[in-house]
Amino acid sequence: VEDVDKVIDIDQSPIGRTPRSNPATYTKVFDHIRQLFASTPEAKIRGYKPGRFSFNVKGGRCEACRGDGQIRIEMHFLPDVYVPCEVCKGRRYNNETLRATYKGKSISDVLDMTVEEACEFFAPVPAISRRMYTLRDVGLGYVRLGQPATTLSGGEAQRVKLASELGKRATGKTVYILDEPTTGLHFADVEKLLSILHRLVDAGNTVIVIEHNLDVIRSADHVIDLGPEGGDAGGEIIATGTPEEVANVEESHTGRFLRGLMPEVVAAG
Repeated sequence: VEDVDKVIDIDQSPIGRTPRSNPATYTKVFDHIRQLFASTPEAKIRGYKPGRFSFNVKGGRCEACRGDGQIRIEMHFLPDVYVPCEVCKGRRYNNETLRATYKGKSISDVLDMTVEEACEFFAPVPAISRRMYTLRDVGLGYVRLGQPATTLSGGEAQRVKLASELGKRATGKTVYILDEPTTGLHFADVEKLLSILHRLVDAGNTVIVIEHNLDVIRSADHVIDLGPEGGDAGGEIIATGTPEEVANVEESHTGRFLRGLMPEVVAAG
């Protein structure tokens, strides 16, 4: 117990329940972006502080939509519908705020960038680029910085949370619990995710993953296989040990599939 200072459950619950929440705000990188815009010549001339570039408070935001960029229409007996704000055209801010630019881009333009685009755009700013690289490394290069939390899948929300944790100061004594983190990921992105998980382990942390992806299982240090079947027909520990040891257990369905990926185990058997 003395080797563990905290346990973090990185699940697939939403990072926010309103369009106001997004990857930039959740990972705190938006704080640095607002500070950067407040340091631009135009902002200094106008006396703008970082708060001016927040869409959560009065001053710089569009008051017609209160910084949401969209208007919620309540539908009786149906889910609410969101339509773009007619005043700001979905840009969240008033015209005065949008006149302050960094490298030709307004704060609204930045929120509309994908993580991949932001990696290049903010490359000279370490406090921002470091977090952008982490979001890209967990397979979220295609997500927009200001993409509403309500439009993110469970897997995407989980990876935003993982990126947020990676951006914090590491203690090397943290236990991370992840539930099916590869959901919806392309094979290439699974490799990126595995690289991130190994980085956490190499720093002295412990990562517990509930997963069916064989690439993840094969790369684990220790596997606990539950079965023999799913649901009511499962719940028993069928095999434990390294992936190689589990692959040699005849009663394990997981072991049978692992053998197909690990020719050396078959040869040894």
